[in-house]
Amino acid sequence: MYGTMARIQPLPGKEAELIAIGDSMREAPMPGFRASFLFKPDHNPYSNPTYFLVAVFEDEATYKANADSPGQDARYRELRALLAAGPDWMDGTYWGM
Repeated sequence: MYGTMARIQPLPGKEAELIAIGDSMREAPMPGFRASFLFKPDHNPYSNPTYFLVAVFEDEATYKANADSPGQDARYRELRALLAAGPDWMDGTYWGM
């Protein structure tokens, strides 16, 4: 499996909208999509509210095809409008444990 993980910092008061976008992304039909998660740490070591976003696809090819799609660009723009700064992305391989 392949995908991305990102550290994101929502704008003040936008946390509920961020969660709603995450819910809608999981419901959107994307070829090769396996799972997505939005994680909020109990103890935030950062100066601003921080979440971690995870998206998992079948393989690198389906992940990259989705990343390059117009639909994903629209979803990203919707997400980015709720963030104080651009996400800190990390793409890579996932293994089940």
